[in-house]
Amino acid sequence: MEAVSDLLNEVIHEGIDSIAPVGGGSINNTYKVKTSRKVYFVKVNRNVPEDFFEKEAEGLSLLAKTNRIRIPEIIFIGRNLLVMEFIERGLESKNYWFKLGQKLSDIHKVTASSFGLDYNNYIGSLEQLNGWYSNWPEFFVERRIFPLAHRAYADGRLERRGVELIEQLSKKINDLLVHEKPSLLHGDLWSGNVMVDLSEAPVFVDPAVYYGNREIEIAFTTLFGGFDPLFYESYQEAFPLEKNFDKRIDLYNLYPLLVHANLFGGSYSNSVMTILRRFA
Repeated sequence: MEAVSDLLNEVIHEGIDSIAPVGGGSINNTYKVKTSRKVYFVKVNRNVPEDFFEKEAEGLSLLAKTNRIRIPEIIFIGRNLLVMEFIERGLESKNYWFKLGQKLSDIHKVTASSFGLDYNNYIGSLEQLNGWYSNWPEFFVERRIFPLAHRAYADGRLERRGVELIEQLSKKINDLLVHEKPSLLHGDLWSGNVMVDLSEAPVFVDPAVYYGNREIEIAFTTLFGGFDPLFYESYQEAFPLEKNFDKRIDLYNLYPLLVHANLFGGSYSNSVMTILRRFA
């Protein structure tokens, strides 16, 4: 706490009344900081790449510029910390889930001419490779599943056969995925990275933004649960998905599963192999 206070004193020129840990994060230490003027949400991590918080802030800013969903205001970006406004959590009513489906569809209607982003960023603690591609299946293979599969294999978290199956999959991927305009994606949309404020409005946090096929985002929301059925109904009403989306969900979830396989191995690696054997 003393170290956090010292860091904050350098960037927030206000009297600090209290600092309390906030649970829920697995990468950073997070705190609710009350000063004489305001309440802040602060992330601290001395063991991340020097542009880690900068890229998170850039992702939040990109989402905020759409004016389509609430994003916490960035107060200060540092090498070891990120200071944002503190948003009090509200209750997840049916109205919230309906709004979330609508808001996400609004964001997905923000498009680009190519898939990707003009800089790399992070998903969790892992670097997320971007660049620009005109073809979504090619981007999905070369910038999402290939790099993480090779990394997992090098670290002993994925067997060699997994890499071989992805190479086989890449030869047919163009026929397995649908072709749509690139949509702006949150990029790491599980239930822990979206919250409700006191007015029942959805709030996005911890993004890994890029422009991609929106199906990968919806697929990701199904992986760890936590999303009410009304969210999907609302989204489909506002921006219907292509037919047979349910048959592509597991294929898309190779990406978040490979992220977790790299971080944790074990059952995530087994899930990757199960999906690859089915599609490759």
